[in-house]
Amino acid sequence: MKELEEAVAWLRERTSLSPRVGVVLGSGLGGFASRLTDRLEIPYETIPHWPVSTAEGHAGRLILGRLGELPVAVMAGRVHLYEGYRPDQVVFGVRVLGRLGARALVLTNAAGGINPAFQRGLLVLISDHINLQGANPLVGPNEESLGPRFPDMTEAYSIRLRQIARETAAELGIPVAEGVYAAMLGPSYETPAEIRFLRIIGADLVGMSTVPEVIAARHMGLSVLAISCVTNMAAGLAPGPLSHREVLETGEMVRDRLSRLLEALLPRIAAEVAGS
Repeated sequence: MKELEEAVAWLRERTSLSPRVGVVLGSGLGGFASRLTDRLEIPYETIPHWPVSTAEGHAGRLILGRLGELPVAVMAGRVHLYEGYRPDQVVFGVRVLGRLGARALVLTNAAGGINPAFQRGLLVLISDHINLQGANPLVGPNEESLGPRFPDMTEAYSIRLRQIARETAAELGIPVAEGVYAAMLGPSYETPAEIRFLRIIGADLVGMSTVPEVIAARHMGLSVLAISCVTNMAAGLAPGPLSHREVLETGEMVRDRLSRLLEALLPRIAAEVAGS
């Protein structure tokens, strides 16, 4: 993994911060990064080998800083398979965060709601996923320095971290739900028939990201928590066509709520993984 090591070495030349928790912020959900102090913001295009975000609503910056005393690394924006990137490029940032020292990863994304009990703007803790992207970042020769050839995915999303997230949200008065996330390739939105299929096989949410990053993180032994923002109801479940503008508008609507949750949650996650 020469490219990975070169990126990590480049970053270590510029900062001594060793993040304990990594955060990935999805479409329209980038507000949390402004809450960090002693911030070092680095555009992705300046980091060796780091793929550049092209999707609207993704800032495309790595932000290293502190949340109180907690060292944190934030990816403000991600890249997707639908942008034409290879699976190993899609997870490059997550692997860098792991190499820099993060032992837990918190991912956020914008998702379409399939579960009829969900409504626009709801935050949903992902309990499991269904990978329908036709790709896996671990395909090819295994890099033993990253993890085992056949990583277990029984608990891809930490039960304990979800419990901590539920408790923290309740203290803050922020409603949260739990659900299964289906990952599609995109970039076209799903058809109503596809959404009916996804509901039949057990999906509560649908999106175009997150799953490759979770696979790579678990391969490296990181504990994972993922939070979806229901930015719209999926095709056929609400009147009118779907649009990315609605996704960004809902992200703006929930940004403060999500930021408050992350601000309270990250120190508790760091304490949990430090003691495990």
